[in-house]
Amino acid sequence: MLSITPADALIDVPRRIAVDGLAPGEEIEVVSCTLRGPGVPWRAAARFVADASGTVDLQRDAPVSGSYDGVSAMGLVWSQVPDTPGAREPFGAEPGAALRTDITVLRADGAVLQGGFVQRLAGKGVTRREVREDGLVGTLYLPAGPGPHPAVMILNGSGGGINEPRAALYASHGYAAFALAYFKAPGLSDYISATKLEYFETALAWLHRTVQPARGFVALSGQSRGGELVLLLGTLFPESVSAVIGYVPGAVVHCAQNACDPALGREGPAWIFRGQPLPHVWEHNRTATWAPWDEGPEPRRHAAALLTALQDPDAVERARIRVERIRGPVMLLSATDDGSWPSSLYSRMVTERLAQFGHPHAVTHLDFEGAGHSILFPYVPTTQLGYAHLVSGRRSTTGGTPAHNAHADEASWQGVLRFLSDSWRHHP
Repeated sequence: MLSITPADALIDVPRRIAVDGLAPGEEIEVVSCTLRGPGVPWRAAARFVADASGTVDLQRDAPVSGSYDGVSAMGLVWSQVPDTPGAREPFGAEPGAALRTDITVLRADGAVLQGGFVQRLAGKGVTRREVREDGLVGTLYLPAGPGPHPAVMILNGSGGGINEPRAALYASHGYAAFALAYFKAPGLSDYISATKLEYFETALAWLHRTVQPARGFVALSGQSRGGELVLLLGTLFPESVSAVIGYVPGAVVHCAQNACDPALGREGPAWIFRGQPLPHVWEHNRTATWAPWDEGPEPRRHAAALLTALQDPDAVERARIRVERIRGPVMLLSATDDGSWPSSLYSRMVTERLAQFGHPHAVTHLDFEGAGHSILFPYVPTTQLGYAHLVSGRRSTTGGTPAHNAHADEASWQGVLRFLSDSWRHHP
């Protein structure tokens, strides 16, 4: 008998996959398959040996061979690889859609057991609303119940677009979640270049006015360039921001880089505020060079070029984000093998500056050993380390290993939920 529990739950809930009634010492193969993105099958497989009672339990047993090593209840999810080479989208084609994973057990005598489970991004009663007002482009997910609810605004990185999966999951945990696009979405620029920060001022005002969050609590959650951005917004609009969550964030203002408008170039400004470009780390930098990125060995690591820019202390100081102006708790999630930029170093720079200025609120830094740039949330595939950038098309690696990235996905999300709960509980 194949049992999978729970069969239908949120995506961040681990499942118990077990097979009973086998012969002691019997070897079986367990195969997973999930349709992701535009209907691309992603698969993983592993072989297990039944214990003396004829049971295989993936929460307890390590495979003897297969797609992953060691004990991992959800190893057959995070170790999946796509049938179509280069596919990267781990979610469904429809925004916030649930994912079904089919599990097949193959026995040596040819017998087949089949089952499956559903991973939901949006829990029961969560609602979705497209936002196209005040010049904003985004999607609002609201939890079940009348509210008011504490709120989170979610910002993507240099790939642009609207991060609906994370917003749906935040809403499933009780937060009014506003996934806001700022480029590469309908009606917006295709590039990060010269993004006006007043756009986010408008978004924060809209969120406070329209959602009316409980006790005025609005956290910012951003990833990569979005991580840089949420720290920056916390300094520019501190009265509107209650807490900041930076996934693999930057500690300095960067130029447009890979998401640039080709007409303006990668050293052109990313951020414009009150009509003026913000000073960025590549500007008047005496040590910065793109050579480690442009000419480096495959797989190329964008972080190698950014490290050259950090060798000019004057340029770093001019571009440093003044995080001491943030008026709330700060959480940083970083990775020691980040191939996109040095998020571990950047996060330490932020925590050191907050300590230097005696930041009166909680500061949490989770630094994941051996993980790479792509820290998401639990139980999605972590195998696609190389990729072509969504804007520039240039190929690079995010770094890390599938197993380390899977651990970072799980532990980071648990940490974020604790951080938000604590921040909300202590918010005046």
